Amino acid sequence: PAMSRGTPRRSIEAMNAYARDRKAFGSSLNRFGQIQRLIADSYAEYAAGKAYVYATASALGLDSAGNRVDSDGVKLYCAAMAKNVADRAMQTMGGYGYCGEYRVEQLWRDAKLLEIGGGTNEAHQKNMARDLSHVETLP
Repeated sequence: PAMSRGTPRRSIEAMNAYARDRKAFGSSLNRFGQIQRLIADSYAEYAAGKAYVYATASALGLDSAGNRVDSDGVKLYCAAMAKNVADRAMQTMGGYGYCGEYRVEQLWRDAKLLEIGGGTNEAHQKNMARDLSHVETLP
């Protein structure tokens, strides 16, 4: 979960700086609606992931096994969120986002790895569905 928060945070910082500094048609890219949407959606997903991580961590007891539904859920959500945000950063930066001289290219590859490392998305989905099958009312 920590890497799943650091990768999108750095992606948002990179796309925000690029959109602020890069000019097109006499204006910064961050003045265009499509770019604003990419940045805003990325931040909203990042903030939701951060809240989910903190809520899950604070609910875990140090003396018990914890809540696997939410620990799997955090990994599942944050890995997908990190990849979505890194993809939007690459989209914002166009061809520069794909070049190795910009950090976004590495962040995008790191984000993809998050879906695999620490258990695949499918493994977390399977665990969550199995555990949720015993729940009648969600908290």
